[in-house]
Amino acid sequence: MKQLSSQKKQELMMMHQQGDVEAAAEMSKKLIKEYPKEFLLHNILGVCQEAKGDLKGAVNSYQQAININPDIPELQFNLGAMLYALSDNKRAIHHYQKAIELNPTFTEAFFNLGITYQSQSKYDLAIKSYEQAVNSEPGFYEAIGNIGTIKQLQGKLEEAITLFKKSLTIFEDGRGNYNLAGAYRNLGNLSLSIKHYRRAVEIGSGEAEFYSDLGDALWHDGNIEEANLFLRKAVEVNSSNPKSNYQLGIFLYDNKAFTEAIQYFESSKIGDWEERILYCFYKLEKYDQFKQKLDSLVTQKNSSPFLATLSAHYAQNFKIKDSYNFCPSPLNYICHEQVPELMENDQRLIRELINDINTADIGQRKQSRLTSGIQSSGNLFKRQEATFNKLNNALKKSINRYFLRYQNEDNEFIRSFPKEINFSSAWFVKMQSGGYLSSHIHEDGWISGAVYLAIPKDSGPGDQEGAIELSSDGDEYPRLHDEFEKKVILPNVGDVIFFPSSVFHRTIPFNSNEERICIAFDVKPKLS
Repeated sequence: MKQLSSQKKQELMMMHQQGDVEAAAEMSKKLIKEYPKEFLLHNILGVCQEAKGDLKGAVNSYQQAININPDIPELQFNLGAMLYALSDNKRAIHHYQKAIELNPTFTEAFFNLGITYQSQSKYDLAIKSYEQAVNSEPGFYEAIGNIGTIKQLQGKLEEAITLFKKSLTIFEDGRGNYNLAGAYRNLGNLSLSIKHYRRAVEIGSGEAEFYSDLGDALWHDGNIEEANLFLRKAVEVNSSNPKSNYQLGIFLYDNKAFTEAIQYFESSKIGDWEERILYCFYKLEKYDQFKQKLDSLVTQKNSSPFLATLSAHYAQNFKIKDSYNFCPSPLNYICHEQVPELMENDQRLIRELINDINTADIGQRKQSRLTSGIQSSGNLFKRQEATFNKLNNALKKSINRYFLRYQNEDNEFIRSFPKEINFSSAWFVKMQSGGYLSSHIHEDGWISGAVYLAIPKDSGPGDQEGAIELSSDGDEYPRLHDEFEKKVILPNVGDVIFFPSSVFHRTIPFNSNEERICIAFDVKPKLS
């Protein structure tokens, strides 16, 4: 059989190494016609096709090389990488595993196998693969960091932080600091979060998400001016980044710059961007534009609590029929009941929860709607304290009972009710005398509510001070009249009140010198 000369091989390799991809590809194709059994030619052609973005062509070339010689681990790896890039995960896994079989210390193959499993949410298999990569190469900081990312996704924030720190001791990079900052943010430690976001920005290479997440954290820490600078910087460095545009839009929206916010929501086109624009139109009293966009959205989205709020308020405001049948008469779906687990053993769990709220290292965030009070940062139900886990489980039981009570109702709120109760957020709110929370909804929730740990005994002359008011109107929406429904509930210690997230709610100010303490929460369905 005719053999490819060493001179030809060297010439081709030199051409490839010098970056002349087109010439190397053309030469490979010509030589393949003359030497079809030279796997090296097929491999180089595959590398050239990969460099040009022709992934399907690269797959074909690598497969041809493997058909000639299946025992070279690098060829199996190359084919696996291209198949993963084409979202053919099953075949990618097969070829990564084949590469490892041929070379049991193939670090990169273990790492890529972990990435593929992680993309499928097969976290145990991903962690095992990353650990094998680290065993093969103890300084493989990217694999250690990826294990940390999985732990964070699983809610194991303390483990995630330990792994992110370990990764950074091996090699400090922007991404590692960004990941650590995110874990601290979820844990509720805004100061450490901001510290590492700043470091990520300092040593990163201009990633838009580093700027935008730093800006967002600064905003929630009350540093509005600097937050504005970093959020705008994120869009400046990458104007096409959806997340950066969306976060800047949210910041402007919350600070009542509605006209400017619209353009950034338009640029983002992610999440609830259309509902946010609709909100801006309504707040600006641009009713014609609002109605035009509303008519379009109600035919496209059947399960948006935020859209339900806007549509219902508009209908009641103009005294017309609501065109969006998400949850008719949402005040009928308010639940007010006692949490049995909080009342057991002379309210022992309540005392333990208050102690953890007062003594644990839980960060605080600034809340523009909150007066004479503090609000925690992060998700309490992702923390390690046993008390929060116990409350989490107790509330899940309460919400499951709630669903069983309404399961035969014919509306989208019940039909698309979360199949698994997972709290997307949970935070405490402590108020002192004169405290209140102004009217709002939770735009990204499905069910929202609060469980009450301390309520002032003096509820004022009308027995409503410190109560929660639920209504079909609020958040300074434009009103043409005052004929909106509302319901006022004065909770007792150990009670929970929850409701569709589309319902406006506020705390009625109180004058007692006793504290009012509750843990608020949101539940929302998992994205399909």
